[in-house]
Amino acid sequence: MAASATILGVTATSAVALAPQATPSPKPAVPASQAMNPAAPLPSAPVEKVIVTYKTSTAEATSNTAAKNDTAEKAAKTGEKLAFERRLAGGSALVDLGTATTKQDIAEVMAAFRADPAVAAVDADIRAYPMAVTPNDTDYAKQWDLFEPTGGMNVPGAWDKTTGSGVTVAVIDTGYAAHSDLAANTISGYDFISSSTDARDGGGRDGDPKDEGDWNATDGECGTGSRAGNSSWHGTHVAGTIGAVTHNAKGVAGIAYGAKVQHVRVLGKCGGSSSDIADAITWASGGTVPGVPVNPTPAKVINMSLGGASSTCPTVYQNAINGAVSRGSTVVVAAGNSNTNASGFTPANCSNIINVASTNRAGGRSYYSNYGTIVDVAAPGGETRNGTVSTPENGIHSTLNSGTTTQSLENYQPYQGTSMAAPHIAGLAALLKSAKSTLTPAEIESAIKANARPLPGTCTGGCGTGIADAAKTVNAVTGGTTPAPGGTFTNANNVTIADNATVTSAVAVTGVTGYAPATLKVDVDIKHTYRGDLVVDLVAPDGSLYRLKNSSSSDAADNVLATYTVNASSEVANGTWKLQVRDIASGDTGYIDSWGLTF
Repeated sequence: MAASATILGVTATSAVALAPQATPSPKPAVPASQAMNPAAPLPSAPVEKVIVTYKTSTAEATSNTAAKNDTAEKAAKTGEKLAFERRLAGGSALVDLGTATTKQDIAEVMAAFRADPAVAAVDADIRAYPMAVTPNDTDYAKQWDLFEPTGGMNVPGAWDKTTGSGVTVAVIDTGYAAHSDLAANTISGYDFISSSTDARDGGGRDGDPKDEGDWNATDGECGTGSRAGNSSWHGTHVAGTIGAVTHNAKGVAGIAYGAKVQHVRVLGKCGGSSSDIADAITWASGGTVPGVPVNPTPAKVINMSLGGASSTCPTVYQNAINGAVSRGSTVVVAAGNSNTNASGFTPANCSNIINVASTNRAGGRSYYSNYGTIVDVAAPGGETRNGTVSTPENGIHSTLNSGTTTQSLENYQPYQGTSMAAPHIAGLAALLKSAKSTLTPAEIESAIKANARPLPGTCTGGCGTGIADAAKTVNAVTGGTTPAPGGTFTNANNVTIADNATVTSAVAVTGVTGYAPATLKVDVDIKHTYRGDLVVDLVAPDGSLYRLKNSSSSDAADNVLATYTVNASSEVANGTWKLQVRDIASGDTGYIDSWGLTF
């Protein structure tokens, strides 16, 4: 069953899925055979090329012709089929080893170059691998929102560069229900609920942000139209998405698992007041609140998965938000769950915030999510039901508590809501601030919006610039490059190319949404003497041919080592693609060594 908690003009913006999860979990984004762990050795890839650095005074250091001639001399000396491939940016020569595949062959080739007084250095062209480790958290496979190419936010690709270390994220919410998957990343916060009745802790504001429960015993208890309901442990669920402890063989992974989470309690029985929430924003960002000790660990990111109906942003909210931003805090707010324009809800309609709509697993706007021109960006918020069908596996899986009123045992459950979407953006903001500490809140917002991808699904009414892409955004602010969302697909099985024959090598592309890009990259490595004999085509799943290379009677060089760019935008991405190689003459043979597609 599903419920939403309405609270004194302020609503925790999630619809809570209470049904137990009984459906199969999605598979991890990385196959088990490829997943790395801290104890696993790196793959041992064969060396196929060497890098030769010539002394600056030599002709080979600047002349490709001289380098080619020297490579030919070394080939004759060692009996190996070597080929000068290209000049590197630093001036070194890249030499393909051809058939020299054994360690002894490679050692002989490198020794021949090193013995040449014109050579300053020889290095193997070795492989490097991503150092981000696939989380071993037991429920990571359920976190489609982090890694799935359709509805996910491409988070794992960002972890090579940042995990959020050095950044504090304030969760202004219901407080903290003790959880072992959060404890190590949780720092001291504060309880800003000024009403002892609402706080349920026997007093007003204090230094303990423990979640005492936000249950309502009877309908109408919190105003006309309010409904009875159990405690939501809302702030704990939000916190797990941002900063759950990761690589601990337990539970879920947090988006910014290197960051610290600070619980700032403002929502209790019947919700919370704007006066308490405004003071909480000020305190969390390092500002001064009368009668409250100064925050010793001010937050550079503030998450507010809460809201209430209001056609304008109250001055008390706007002043608090402006102050927080001036102190360098990025403020992230949920758009709301009323399936209407977000302009009628606050603090979603305040300035100086990042307003976040919710998307489902198919990459479309969640049925409940607010929308509109004031929405900045979208993020996964999930759908634990679709009409009368319960789909808990399509919600956002995170840390929770099993208590119906007061705290009981810790657990994990899927929720849905813009409340779940907002912490995805808060987590991303923490990753960005950690990766580049000089970023201002405005720069963080701009980077997230500029690097979002279009929704694969639909969003009537406006979902901002699209679904946030964590890896692309992190790479944009750090000056890196981002792999295409669809990934790379390769086939490294050798296929013999006989004289006057046509052969193919296939790759199966799966998990890529929609059509292939207009800049589809085709990497080709063919070992073949007299490459002018070869005609090379890319064959799309529907049989369409894209010419990569024509034959040429004047091209006597060996091997086809190239990356081609193909406009395949009219082709459905998923399916079996083939590299087709046709030998049109006699006397020279070879094989397809490997090839691949990058979407």
